[in-house]
Amino acid sequence: MAETIPESQTTVQLDYFYGMQADMYAFLRIPKILIKDGRFEHLSNEAKMLFGLLLDRMSLSMKNRWFDEEN
Repeated sequence: MAETIPESQTTVQLDYFYGMQADMYAFLRIPKILIKDGRFEHLSNEAKMLFGLLLDRMSLSMKNRWFDEEN
């Protein structure tokens, strides 16, 4: 027999963000082309997330001017 989950346990209530509150959270930027373009459909979602993490690290390095002569 299948167990039913009460509706109160399936509904998530989230508050809105106001002003600078949104800056409290970090987000990954994943290029939309990785999701929309068929050339990348063979990549797993995990690989796309990893790309987003590496892109984040790269932008942090550029911001802090941490790069060598080959960039």
